[in-house]
Amino acid sequence: MSKIENIRSILLSADYGHAKHPEVLECFPNGPKRTIGLVEVTLENGIKGYGEGYLGVFAPKVFRSIVELCTPYLIGKDGFDINRRYKDLCSICDYWSLQGAARHTTSAIEIALVDAKSKSQKCPAYKLFGNSNNKEIEVYGSGGICDSKEHFIEELELLKSLGIKKYKIRAVPSDIFKTAWVLKESRKYKIDVGIDMCQNLADPPITADDVINYINLVKKISKEKILFLEEAVGPMDISGFKKLKETLNIDICGGEVITTPTEMIERIKLNIYDFVQPDASVIGGMYAVKEIFQYTKTKPVVHAWGGPVAIMANYHVAFGCNGSLVEYPMIPYKLEPLMFNDQRNIKNGNLLRPENPGIGITMNNEIEKNYPFDEKAVYSCVVVDRGQPNDDYWKE
Repeated sequence: MSKIENIRSILLSADYGHAKHPEVLECFPNGPKRTIGLVEVTLENGIKGYGEGYLGVFAPKVFRSIVELCTPYLIGKDGFDINRRYKDLCSICDYWSLQGAARHTTSAIEIALVDAKSKSQKCPAYKLFGNSNNKEIEVYGSGGICDSKEHFIEELELLKSLGIKKYKIRAVPSDIFKTAWVLKESRKYKIDVGIDMCQNLADPPITADDVINYINLVKKISKEKILFLEEAVGPMDISGFKKLKETLNIDICGGEVITTPTEMIERIKLNIYDFVQPDASVIGGMYAVKEIFQYTKTKPVVHAWGGPVAIMANYHVAFGCNGSLVEYPMIPYKLEPLMFNDQRNIKNGNLLRPENPGIGITMNNEIEKNYPFDEKAVYSCVVVDRGQPNDDYWKE
């Protein structure tokens, strides 16, 4: 047992991509800088643990406020009893945020407690979730937000250098020739391609029929296999996901925005996914992801598009639960090399199991001082037209 002595939020902002990167043009109206929301938990034994909630990317001040609300209820309580502290957080927040924003802050605090407990026990965090049989897990590259052939080739070359054989791109139904071109070009690298259709951000989202028509048009000009379709319809379109799964010979996946294991499990029961994508920084923490691993007969693939702390938390729970595939976000973020240090090590397309105590994140006063919160560095979900080329650009 070690009591919780202090909890505080830390907002960090750092360079992300570059000014002309398509995602920056589309989602970062104030330029190429991104914020993450961390929680620091200090135990009475002096150990500090760090967690992250994905909410910090979008609404950092809301993240900070909810952490401040929860803090007094946790001070003085046992930081090693993570399940009980999780229930405390649910008691504080569930009435007014059973789903949504507060689940992200609950995630951050839970991850920080996991980090602190495993550091106290001088073991890597994955050991709290089971005896990992895997010394490495396959990685898929997550990028493909590209408006030029040169940009795609640059990303494919990066994947080649790391030995990665799976690549997720972003596409919508109008990207017929673009999709076919990427499939053909990726085959030169012996890389398989999955497609994220980003319908969590669309209003209104496309329909299952739109997706089916898009896939059929792509197949007319490309014989290459599509590895999976992610978030191909809106998150509430259960019947749409089911129709895609029943109609297309492509794995259908989703779940990155789901904020409770209960909802994820209910969707699994409906058989709408071939595999699911829980994110520890969204769904309530690392034990929530473990709950999904324990329940599902499909293959969970941990989703991680947040900052370094969220990414490492997802990696550790994947190792602890013997996961088979993890995400590697490809857009450069200045905090990553500083905070990962040598703990995100990819060789021959596989993530090597991290072995430092805790979740393996480096965090110190220097990082906090050098990357202060910039109120303008916020992701906007009201995406704008970034001026991408007409689909004919990709026609051969």
